[in-house]
Amino acid sequence: GQFLRPHGLVFALICTFNCGTIYRCVDSNQVNFIKPGEQEAARCDTWAQLIERGCMEEDIISPKNDFSSSKNISLSNTALDKGEPIQLRPQEVNLKLRPGLPHTFTLDFQRVEGYPVDLYYLMDLSYSMEDDLRSIKTLGNELFNALQGITKKGRIGFGSFVDKTVLPFTNTNPEKLNKPCAETEMYCQPAFGYRHVLSMTEKKAEFESKVNKQRISGNLDSPEGTLDAIMQAAVCGERIGWRNSSTRLIVLTTDDGFHMAGDGKLAGILEPNDERCYMDNNLYSKSNEMDYPSVGQVANQLEKNNIQPIFAVTKNMEKVYRELSKMIPKSEVGVLSADSHNVVELIKNAYNRLSSKVTVTHDALPDNVRVTYTPLCPEGGPSGDKGVCNNVGVSFNVTVTADECMQSEISFLIGPLGMKDKLKVSLSTLCKCECENPVTVDSQYCNGKGQVNCGMCSCKAGFVGQKCECSIGEKDESSLRAACRKDNGTECEGRGDCVCGICQCYTLPGGSTYYGTNCECENESCEKFQNKLCGGNGKCRCKNCECKPGYEGTACQCKKSDEQCRTPSGSVCSGRGTCKCNQCKCMEGYQRPYCLTCPACQTTCITKGKCIECLGFQTGPFSKNCSQACTSISEFKMVETLPPGKPCDVRDVESCRVFFAIKQLDGEDNYTAQILKTRECPKLPNIYAIIGGSIVGVTVIGILILLFIKVLFTLQDLKEYRKFMNEAQKTRWSENKNPIFQEATTTVANPTFSGE
Repeated sequence: GQFLRPHGLVFALICTFNCGTIYRCVDSNQVNFIKPGEQEAARCDTWAQLIERGCMEEDIISPKNDFSSSKNISLSNTALDKGEPIQLRPQEVNLKLRPGLPHTFTLDFQRVEGYPVDLYYLMDLSYSMEDDLRSIKTLGNELFNALQGITKKGRIGFGSFVDKTVLPFTNTNPEKLNKPCAETEMYCQPAFGYRHVLSMTEKKAEFESKVNKQRISGNLDSPEGTLDAIMQAAVCGERIGWRNSSTRLIVLTTDDGFHMAGDGKLAGILEPNDERCYMDNNLYSKSNEMDYPSVGQVANQLEKNNIQPIFAVTKNMEKVYRELSKMIPKSEVGVLSADSHNVVELIKNAYNRLSSKVTVTHDALPDNVRVTYTPLCPEGGPSGDKGVCNNVGVSFNVTVTADECMQSEISFLIGPLGMKDKLKVSLSTLCKCECENPVTVDSQYCNGKGQVNCGMCSCKAGFVGQKCECSIGEKDESSLRAACRKDNGTECEGRGDCVCGICQCYTLPGGSTYYGTNCECENESCEKFQNKLCGGNGKCRCKNCECKPGYEGTACQCKKSDEQCRTPSGSVCSGRGTCKCNQCKCMEGYQRPYCLTCPACQTTCITKGKCIECLGFQTGPFSKNCSQACTSISEFKMVETLPPGKPCDVRDVESCRVFFAIKQLDGEDNYTAQILKTRECPKLPNIYAIIGGSIVGVTVIGILILLFIKVLFTLQDLKEYRKFMNEAQKTRWSENKNPIFQEATTTVANPTFSGE
């Protein structure tokens, strides 16, 4: 039980029932049922414990679940001409439950013969469905005959869909929007999303006339706006003409898949579907402004409006729609023939499957309420959050459980999926003892300062306490209670009563009591060892063990010994830890068993380098106060050679390398060192060689630069010479005579000249 103390000067005990076995002993004649030092909580216990402690059975309050039916009309056998037929019984129940205690009642369902049926034929009019449309135009008479075979009160409606008229779903060229079919197609209507063609009617001629006027249309991609159409058909009830009392069916015929939520982003449509009706001149007016609905949204609206879909699809789409059917309760899938001529038989078979199976479930529930169903039929299966039976007249055991107390009454609906008939359950919880015991005014048990009510004192104003023994006088009750709170915490740590600003501590089940200023101490919850409090080697004092001499540990489980903590040198934990329970508890970083090594500590080769320089060679930052700064190295020796192993080294102020070996002794900061006498210093550079080398280098570089310049000039001259020679070869000399030249007036030939 849980106990609450209401605010004010009057104290009352209230039992809340969070399980089915807690009861309360209350009676004004049993005011002494609570012994001194016991908590008031002792009034709540199991039935057997209260009887054993002397409580009379007639004084034990054990609230029971309360069930009543506020509306329980008998089931109808046939559909009546007047009034709505009753298929579910009862119709309204009231439950008052004790938290944790379930209650079971029976729910009966019987399908009424001749129950009205509303069938809405929703057809895909994309171009690939052309032959299917021709078949539907000739099957109107068969559809009505099939509906009459199901019920005499059948009505039928018609709607069609293609897809959103935006890219990339539909060609937005004005000519293509007006005629999205092939050029050879004569009868083609403009592109559209969803169109409501015919509201529910009983007139066969009206159906045939409207369907015969339908024309094929088209779009670009394969998936269609199927979910848009189903959503509008479900939420636009007044336009469609769904009756309040009817079995509602949507027969959807298509040969392609469907777009779903998120696909609208391809067309820049970002507004999510709001599940509302938008019909303008029988067209879905928000088709190009609102995204496709999700499958969950469609399933929710179909269930909310008690509509059962039948997916009549081609063979290539069967797998897709069977997966969709799994997510939509009370739906069926049938395979169309190539031209849909078998659609009538398909609808009849799907309806028979839907009507032969009854699935009972509930709407949303709070987290602390559970409802399970046990079908009372041979094939019903085990209990669960749904009940399923394959019969027209079935019953279910409905079990309702409230796990926690609820502050107010709630209600929820239970009913078969796809049916309007619902059971309304009004649920509240019983979380208080209804104490009807007589009241004793100014009882001596309450020191004449109050009255006994349900075995407890209700004190007059100005008095508080279990027996109204405390007069608060001029003091404020809140200040008295504040004195009982440690660090502004719980009053008396929840282990006692605050009486006049002093904690009166409760008695523990073992016979001892809580103690301390705020009842913070008790001697029964110390650590145990081998199932003994404080290992049997000490006493429990305020939740801590006080061990006997020779024992230690949080549960006095260890004999005092340091045998396993001693190193080969005889020290305990190498001086870097304490021995607890014969095991070393090392300082931070050091490792057991003997606290010898510290992998996480900074290496001493680095931390002690300056001290080594100071001690060995009297240089470095500590050279002036070496003895005071380097007390951690208790002993050092200058040696010719270091012991085997990799030595430490550090560079001193002269950039010389100092080599040394260091070893940690017992204790946290205690070392001995060996320092190599010889340092390794860098050699001085040869100044003459550096200067000579620099001069030679500069000279060589200068010569190379001059040679480079010379080569550039030579190449330039060579280029100019070649250019001159090319131009000289292109020159042509004229053969005319010089104008000042005069030919000889007399020519003499030598007769003896032979020309050789």
